Amino acid sequence: MKVYIAEHAGYCFGVKRAVDTTMDIISNKDDLPIYSLGPLIHNPQVVEGLSKKGLQVIDNINDLQKGKVIIRSHGVPYSVEKEIEELNLELIDCTCPYVKAVHKKVEKFYNAGYKIIIIGDKNHPEVIGINGWCNNDGIIINTEDEAMNLPSFDKICVVSQTTNTLEKFNNITKIIQVKGKELEIFNTICNATNLRQSAAEELAKKVDAMIVIGGYHSSNTNKLVEISKKHCNNVYHIEIYEDLPLQELSKFNTIGITAGASTPDWIIKEVVNTMNNNNENNEIMEAIESSLVRIHRGDVVTGKVIYVTNDEVMVNINYKSDGIIERDELSNDPDVKPKDLFKEGDEVEVYVVRLDDGEGNVVLSTKRLETIKGWDKLEDSYENKEIVECKVLTDVKGGLSVVVNGIRAFMPASQISVSYVDDLSAYNGKTLNAKIIDFDRNKRRVILSSREIEEKELEEKREELWNNLEIGKVIEGKVARLTDFGAFVDLGGLDGLIHISDLSWFRIDHPSEVVSAGETVQVQILDFDKERNRISLGLKQTLPQPWDVFIENREVGDIVDGKVVNILDFGAFVRLEEGVDGLVHVSEISKEHVNKPSDKLEIGEKVTVKIIDINPEGERISLSMKELEEDSEKDVDEIEDLEVKIEDIIKDK
Repeated sequence: MKVYIAEHAGYCFGVKRAVDTTMDIISNKDDLPIYSLGPLIHNPQVVEGLSKKGLQVIDNINDLQKGKVIIRSHGVPYSVEKEIEELNLELIDCTCPYVKAVHKKVEKFYNAGYKIIIIGDKNHPEVIGINGWCNNDGIIINTEDEAMNLPSFDKICVVSQTTNTLEKFNNITKIIQVKGKELEIFNTICNATNLRQSAAEELAKKVDAMIVIGGYHSSNTNKLVEISKKHCNNVYHIEIYEDLPLQELSKFNTIGITAGASTPDWIIKEVVNTMNNNNENNEIMEAIESSLVRIHRGDVVTGKVIYVTNDEVMVNINYKSDGIIERDELSNDPDVKPKDLFKEGDEVEVYVVRLDDGEGNVVLSTKRLETIKGWDKLEDSYENKEIVECKVLTDVKGGLSVVVNGIRAFMPASQISVSYVDDLSAYNGKTLNAKIIDFDRNKRRVILSSREIEEKELEEKREELWNNLEIGKVIEGKVARLTDFGAFVDLGGLDGLIHISDLSWFRIDHPSEVVSAGETVQVQILDFDKERNRISLGLKQTLPQPWDVFIENREVGDIVDGKVVNILDFGAFVRLEEGVDGLVHVSEISKEHVNKPSDKLEIGEKVTVKIIDINPEGERISLSMKELEEDSEKDVDEIEDLEVKIEDIIKDK
């Protein structure tokens, strides 16, 4: 039995942040009691452990007089936060940043007159919390039928529970698109959720059974169970290792393990250790012949290893004397040691070389039998175009000397890899998969190619990648190379292009300002065309929009720093730290008359400006340097007036 663990299993960022923050608060505990508004995470074992350390789980805050209230990663409605503050309780907000971002979007678009539609489970605390940021006026749907029954609205804003599957989100939003005249659809599914679900899906396709670890009431864990069941017939949802159906699992050859976002590492390790210990209970087979056998030189017989040393293997072949395999008769691979191949109790097939070595032992060989069988297997593999495994002995002129099925063979340098191989010695001692491209038993010639395997694997991987591409899906890739017009990203066999306009929310002159070759990035698939072998990717689409960040953090009257990025006749554009550009009109540059902005400013110059107007609809910002001068002079005048008044008071006394 082989056990595989899915990538991206266990704690997500939001849950880990909540648990770590809570542990810090408990460890630095003062006299104030510590409360969690609802179970901190969907894992009863973790909740019980925190309870023993002093964390009290409560359902409401009505009766609390004092203390610290922890808001879990699911978040709460706006009204609950206000109530905590009004009761003078200390609020510790552990809301997941991804969930918090959904709250901000809902609040913004609700205030702008949009009807909020939330895709998710209406009873889930995260969805209840999101609805609380639009005055509980949102419409919560969770199925395509519910989407079909929606009435029409002039303006609609759609968000999602962060643990939803992308498939469900896409199917439901396609229906909603015809329900409004003006739509804003936000894929607010957490990227960590996407990665965890994709990893579980890939693993479920390859194994006989899947174990999903996590709370029975955990939404994201149940989504993993749902996804696994689509690709694997045997799926087991457990909370702890005691829930493992070990007897039932023992009948499977391959088992995959994944875990929900609220499952800590120690529970995953307990499950894995339990599986591995169960896997070690192997029966030792024994076979005892009732009478001695008769053997002859050249016979092939079966025996059992009695003991193994560094130089020889002693074998019981049920003859009047034991057999011995010297090291040079073990294998065609000169580097192989007896203990690498055999251990006491192993059953072994051997070739009889001589009946007596002069000391009463039968001389045996596995190398000669290996050679006989090796040629037969190689001939079958060549005729059936099968993949064979070979070990590199050493590099030689023009290629590699290898051993396959105990037979010496040759792999030309041009057939080693699809990539150019500069140092052949780097392959010494390695094991490669290859195909036999030339075979002649009479001339004892075997030519191998691992390049053909690589080419086929690359083609299959590319095909799999094409089949798994989905517009809107966020995937990981590595920046392969940069050009003036964008960055090419290796998605694991296919290259996609991030056009320079999709690298950043603000204008850049070259991709190197944002990414560098070799960097790993998260990108969104914008479009793809298999026939033309083109994949369009977006980097900025995975990042918060600068305008949203600006609107959230800034208001008219704020004084901010920025850098001059463009100068025109009517004014200068200044890029603020959020990445948005504002205009300093020529009339707002200085109190003094300015003919041209370039007389006072230059590109790249750092300046301090005052925000004098924000136009949300047009996403325009007006800035002023002149008002800062006037404010400064006004401050000076006020100080001088104050000094005069103080002097008059002193004189009067």
